[in-house]
Amino acid sequence: MTILAVDFGSTFTKGALLADDGRVLGTASTPTTGTQGRGDILDGYRTLREALGVPGDAIVRACSSAGGGLRLAVVGYERTVTAQAGHRVGLSAGAKVVHVAAGELTTADVAGIRGSRPDMILLVGGTDGGNGNVLLHNAARLAKGAIGGHGAHAVPVVVAGNVDVRDEAAAVLATTGRPTVLADNVLPQIGVIAPESARAAIRDAFLRHVIGGKGLSRDPAFAAMVEAATPDVVLRGVEVLASVADGGDVLVVDIGGATTDVYSCLTPEGEDAGLRKDVVAPLWHARTVEGDLGMRWNAEHVVEAAVVEHLLDTVADPAALTAYAARVHEEPGSLPVDDAERALDLELARLAALVAVRRHARPAQPTESPRPLANVTALVGSGGVLRHTDEAGRDHVLGAVLADHAGGWKVPRAARTTVDTAYLLFAAGLLADDPEHLGLARTVATQTLHP
Repeated sequence: MTILAVDFGSTFTKGALLADDGRVLGTASTPTTGTQGRGDILDGYRTLREALGVPGDAIVRACSSAGGGLRLAVVGYERTVTAQAGHRVGLSAGAKVVHVAAGELTTADVAGIRGSRPDMILLVGGTDGGNGNVLLHNAARLAKGAIGGHGAHAVPVVVAGNVDVRDEAAAVLATTGRPTVLADNVLPQIGVIAPESARAAIRDAFLRHVIGGKGLSRDPAFAAMVEAATPDVVLRGVEVLASVADGGDVLVVDIGGATTDVYSCLTPEGEDAGLRKDVVAPLWHARTVEGDLGMRWNAEHVVEAAVVEHLLDTVADPAALTAYAARVHEEPGSLPVDDAERALDLELARLAALVAVRRHARPAQPTESPRPLANVTALVGSGGVLRHTDEAGRDHVLGAVLADHAGGWKVPRAARTTVDTAYLLFAAGLLADDPEHLGLARTVATQTLHP
């Protein structure tokens, strides 16, 4: 038996061909087709299969962030409580949160949601047994609002608020035929956040209502092949990685062309485990997305963020870095051509990683606690800039994270660094969703720690 794991990305489609004992038989990538009018997304997939020599009877497992991935709008009761909880859950479910609204929606609020062009709406609000009026009001607004069309073609809503009025909210949404998926409350009581049911509902809505509607393929085989949004799968892979990391906590930094994503899987200890000090408790398995930190499309913003964090002072030639960032921002397809440009590329990566991890580690609100990362034993880097550099380059980027004692967060006390050079975390995540392949997923994840 062989398994082909496929990630349909916005720029590249990546594949890993795996043997039934977890050995990597081959990896490859090809430009993603089916976007920006370039054919069908399965054209690139067939090219990938050919490049890897995939046998006809191979099992195929696939995820996708093509076509902009999963764009999510969050509607909550109060911005710093249920809306914040919904925002965190949306990120953990692999979504790009494009809009957050709180309180009773007005006509202008609905227009704001419509303008953000979401693929899905996460409707939350109220603790179980608490206020249900705002949730019902917002359900009525969303039912009537022309967001993404009407009836079955409208943007789906995942209802994950006060369970006492959840069915009533669903009935209101059903009056206009808007697709609806129900989940348990993401904030059942103050200080408790429960993401699992909403994550599953978001994945279900993504598969049933979103992935096939992005116009990426005329062939229904594509929608049938995709199992989840890529970031959701990667977080699952990080969870598997944590299970094989000798009981330690895991931190993953994925530096991309447009965003820098940070994933952490933590086991709370002491006060962190026993007390709910925050109004919205932290997610111990979490993902944050820094949409302004990217190696190409957002390179200039990396420099701007570094200035705010007082990190540009650590750059040998700030003027050269600023000029380089401006150029690659205008030419996102460019690659470094000599040692000088490779050094500047690594500086961009170092700054993006530092700022992204600081944001991930620091509390979201002044009244909340920082994310406890001191017990992280494995810091894993991902992204093309790290996969295509040497050991010294990887140490330059990841070593800076572990030495960031001035960053306002507690750095790991004893962490080793590695890079997912074969891009296997997504494959581990795909495999882990099948109980029969969980052992195989662990074997694949282990190769990330020991490439």
